[in-house]
Amino acid sequence: MKTLEKQEVTDFLDQYLKGWTFEDNCLKRDLKFKDFIQAFSFMTAIAMEAEKADHHPDWSNSYNRLSISLTTHSAHGITQADLDLALKISGLYEKFE
Repeated sequence: MKTLEKQEVTDFLDQYLKGWTFEDNCLKRDLKFKDFIQAFSFMTAIAMEAEKADHHPDWSNSYNRLSISLTTHSAHGITQADLDLALKISGLYEKFE
């Protein structure tokens, strides 16, 4: 899978993925929910999408907060798979807000 150039990634974030950052060769986003149940429900929804795509996030959860990091480890950078999963995550988050 082709690794994207930094400018390609930042352009895509500016245009389609508000709230995401590009740092340490990863796409990152921190999210806040009403409570733990809502955060965990959201994680379950992401897990289903990630499994379908065979592309899984690195993440951590503490009560109502979720930190997500996406990168394609095998490509050593950001690929289209990361952008696609970030788009799905953003779309799901809009339904939870």
